[in-house]
Amino acid sequence: MEKNDSRANYNYGFPTPGPQQPTGQDVMNHVFFTTQSDWKKIQETEQFDFIVVGSSFCCLAFVERTLSKNPFAKILILERGEYFLPEHFQNLPLPYKQTLGGLSETYPWTLSKKTTEGEYIKWQHGMLPFFGGRSTLWSAWCPRPTKEEMINWPKEVIANAHNYFATAEKLLNVVPTDQIDSPIKSKPVYGVLQKEIQQKLNENYTKIKEITRTFAAPLAVKTPDVVDLDFSKFSVPGKLLEIAERQKELFKKEKGALVHIVTNCLVSKIIAQDNYPTALDTSRGILNIGEAKLILAMGTMPPTTLIQNSFPALENVGKRFTSHFVSAIIARIPRVHFEFSKDLAELELGAFYIAGVNPERGHEGQFHIQLTALSDKNPIKNIKTALINMPDVVATATKEQLLDSKDYVVFVCATLGELDYNNEENWFLKNADLDPTTNATLQVIANRNDMKVWDSMDTTTFETLEEIISPEGKKMVEYWDTITKKWENRRPTDKSYRVPALVHEASTLWISDKKDEGVVDVNYKVKKVENVYVTGAALWPTGASWNPTLTMVALAQHLADNLSK
Repeated sequence: MEKNDSRANYNYGFPTPGPQQPTGQDVMNHVFFTTQSDWKKIQETEQFDFIVVGSSFCCLAFVERTLSKNPFAKILILERGEYFLPEHFQNLPLPYKQTLGGLSETYPWTLSKKTTEGEYIKWQHGMLPFFGGRSTLWSAWCPRPTKEEMINWPKEVIANAHNYFATAEKLLNVVPTDQIDSPIKSKPVYGVLQKEIQQKLNENYTKIKEITRTFAAPLAVKTPDVVDLDFSKFSVPGKLLEIAERQKELFKKEKGALVHIVTNCLVSKIIAQDNYPTALDTSRGILNIGEAKLILAMGTMPPTTLIQNSFPALENVGKRFTSHFVSAIIARIPRVHFEFSKDLAELELGAFYIAGVNPERGHEGQFHIQLTALSDKNPIKNIKTALINMPDVVATATKEQLLDSKDYVVFVCATLGELDYNNEENWFLKNADLDPTTNATLQVIANRNDMKVWDSMDTTTFETLEEIISPEGKKMVEYWDTITKKWENRRPTDKSYRVPALVHEASTLWISDKKDEGVVDVNYKVKKVENVYVTGAALWPTGASWNPTLTMVALAQHLADNLSK
């Protein structure tokens, strides 16, 4: 057996017992991440081809694609946080659901007072400052937007996204729910329920004028192996560490370069001369950039703050902000009313994507419904399995709701609509705070266009449940009222189901093919700055309503191919 300690003079308790209180982070640094001595060497002698800031989806997409083209590419990854979860929280034991929200989110900005005083929108969901980022706590929905839905995007960028959707889906292992099935009947089955509800939607969605299309939900799932046949969600940590380990083996054989991953390294400023980056000011000291290309894979808000502080003369940075407002509507319909009820297994799930628009605003007023169906004939037995495998983490059925619904099919609707990207009252701008990692103010004010879309998407959600899905129509649909904490045979008020928090922030560094518009050019490079490239939803010219991850990954892969040339 090989010894697992690299310190040849201090092993196995000789000549002394050695360290007695290693932390989890110490162990991960020793095995996977950069140690303090490694970091000193990186600062003093190493040169890289690419320095990637951030360790979530876009980092994985860029690194995997780059190394597939050239395993000798020298890559340094800087992650601001520590190692937290090994994979998606829903793949872990049930108590890990408590990690969603709370201290796992940080808010590196100040909300404007006007935002907090809004009637419906009051705050924006935060960042996950850990290795793997948002990938460990996300819903895994990965629809392909149509060209029509990518409204006011440069045609070249739309084409690039569509050219890379297939490779992005392969990396994320995106599988439509009507193709997910488990032969083990004690586990969730996307079977009869999935098929029958999907058929209802396909045959009847045109009856509701707001709906434009519907299909089985495409979910990013962990690649199954011989002993893992259950549905589980995709996350970045394992994939990224696999790549690092593979490169380590190639390096030993002189067939590739090492990937260096540094945790607890917060980048506060890009030091530049004449808009040419020369170094990074980090929480672990100054890092010389050299000839490396700098890839910002930090989400939406952090790279915006970094660019605002590093290149204050740049125009348009943070002057556009879009995001998704959310309604969480939960309903139930007696199982016996469905003709297929006798064919349902003890526990079944179904997940469906329904896209729509406000008729008055067209594709500038998009929304979509993430519809989950759950039939559980024995909730006391299956409650743990059901909650762990719910497709959505934004809106889920609670234990209380499921235990009370053993004779029903429960429908959970997370309905997302896009903010008006033309609203000049929405922005993310630098303030006077002295901390360069948090000195930005976010303001979001819902306008009349937003309320039109919000009203349309809520009405469409109710009509979908009552006119398409329910065999007996509106009279047999009950809704959960978060105010009364009971099932009611009436639609709840919007105060009960409209979520005050926004998700899927975007557009602060939007991409444009016009010289004097936007912040980033169609090659993903920050305009008027050399060697700094942006990935993620900060690039979005418009937020639309579709889930952003697949498009983020597709464009990050395209960037990798561009720079690999």
